[in-house]
Amino acid sequence: MKNYNYTFLLSISLVAALGGLLFGYDWVVIGGAKPFYEVFFGIADSPALQGWAMSSALVGCMAGAAVAGSLADKYGRRPLLIVAAILFSISMYGTGASQTFDAFITWRIISGVGIGIASTISPLYIAEIAPPETRGMFVSINQLTVVIGILSAQITNMLITEAIPDGFTPADILASWNGQTGWRWMFWAGMFPSVLFFLLMFLIPESPRYHAKKGLFEKAGVTLTKIGNANYASIAITQIRENFIVEDRKANLKLLLDKRTLSILLIGIVLAAFQQWCGINIIFNYAQEIFVSAGYSINDLFMNIVITGSINLIFTIVAMGTVDRFGRKKLMLLGSGGLAIIYAIMGYFYYANITGLPLLILVLLAIAIYAMSLAPIVWVILSEIFPNRIRGIAMSISTFALWIASALLVQTFPLLNNTLGTSGTFWIYGMICAAGFVFVLRNLPETRNKTLEEIEEELLSDRKNSAKK
Repeated sequence: MKNYNYTFLLSISLVAALGGLLFGYDWVVIGGAKPFYEVFFGIADSPALQGWAMSSALVGCMAGAAVAGSLADKYGRRPLLIVAAILFSISMYGTGASQTFDAFITWRIISGVGIGIASTISPLYIAEIAPPETRGMFVSINQLTVVIGILSAQITNMLITEAIPDGFTPADILASWNGQTGWRWMFWAGMFPSVLFFLLMFLIPESPRYHAKKGLFEKAGVTLTKIGNANYASIAITQIRENFIVEDRKANLKLLLDKRTLSILLIGIVLAAFQQWCGINIIFNYAQEIFVSAGYSINDLFMNIVITGSINLIFTIVAMGTVDRFGRKKLMLLGSGGLAIIYAIMGYFYYANITGLPLLILVLLAIAIYAMSLAPIVWVILSEIFPNRIRGIAMSISTFALWIASALLVQTFPLLNNTLGTSGTFWIYGMICAAGFVFVLRNLPETRNKTLEEIEEELLSDRKNSAKK
């Protein structure tokens, strides 16, 4: 392994990955506040408004993802992450300070825009500064911080919430500290990492590949020299120069819709949607019910955190250690194939009314497999496979597809569950995972230990040769 400045690489990657931490925190913190803000805003008896409160951030996510790539290609990766930090900071404060339901929804949508931007740009930035030998591990840091953000939100919610005595009515909750102030502090607590993210972003450099895209090769060379050395910078700059000579630097619609790049974009869109439609979010939705069937208390929030949260964290770390050793494709095949088998068995268990410990083990195994494969690896692949000239906008389109898929998953699950039952629903997700396995096997190239320019050349060459046949 070459002698890179890993202290510098790790520090700037961790700063960029704070976007992932805030993504995870913001996405989960609302769950702990839910019982209290619903009473405060008087929506406890309105399923439609409850659903809108929980899902409104998705509107912002899609909007943020839709514009992030093109703006990042125009203005740079770092400015977009600074904007995300600002949006996180003001929305955390605004959500906690809301006195009306409309204000609450507005701030949740703004927060979603921050999530959409961070989920698009954070992994992209890290991929563009990381060396090829360890790029998978560094990009996976972003997923690790997402998981840490989720755990942080769960623990924060638990620490802030005061114990609720049995028999408490909605009126009692409304009059309590939880109902008036506690739920606000759950959001306000997120301001501390948000402001830290904003301040630290001014200390890290712009992506060298963005500088190269704009013809600022000297600035790109300065950053690359800090990452490696003068020789590493010289070789990287030469590769990047040659890459941009091939076609015009301008990432226009014509280039994006070129048959070769369009086929690569299609891979990204399918993988992004598949990460959501693999069904793991349904697993999380059923986790509490499964714990109860295995003999655990439904009120034991800490048990939920320790079991599901810790397994998610541990196996995300496992992914970081294996992504550059085993490769992206093998882990994607493991994830899609493993989940397909687990869902098939889970569907049978629900069909045969088999609950308790066997079902609990399957749930934890599914979370572990997802955490070490589809969860981090899809982001690694998306940050790698797109050509330099359109990486920002292509990443944006793929992330937009991911949030569309997430919204569809949330909307269609009740329909599937009511129509097919729990067993049939898991069998449907199992078939989706099996189809994903076939897609990955046939279409996904291995990108391990290759520079971004080498990946681009290989993918475009393969598609050019395929078009000639």
